[in-house]
Amino acid sequence: MQTKNHPHKQLHKLQRQVALHDLRFYAYHGFYPEEQVLGNEFFVDVSLSFDHQAPRIDGRVDPDADFSHTVNYEVLYQLVKDEMEMPRKLLETACYKIFDRISSKFPFVDSISVRIRKSNPPFGGDSATAVVALNWNR
Repeated sequence: MQTKNHPHKQLHKLQRQVALHDLRFYAYHGFYPEEQVLGNEFFVDVSLSFDHQAPRIDGRVDPDADFSHTVNYEVLYQLVKDEMEMPRKLLETACYKIFDRISSKFPFVDSISVRIRKSNPPFGGDSATAVVALNWNR
């Protein structure tokens, strides 16, 4: 027996999340000139949340209808890739540029998280990772 509080009747309260983790890029971000010449390995994580708006066909929920109610992660990857190919002195700038592109392309998104990890930054650590992250909520 279904009640009026059954979860499938409350789809308007659901949040969808689309995320890409451990995207690997060889890029030329860095404050020091040698970093901009030699490059380094970077890993990027992006995560987006937004209201679940299940598309309907003939009054019935059709979760496989199209991309109009979700984020196409192929497009999301391309946005990240395009920004990672642009050399920046600061990872904070790269993070912000990725955020800016995502928020422009997907204006319905309620939260965005971007995290960039830089392998072996040049400060003398044996095996270190530098991390810069940006989190935004509407």
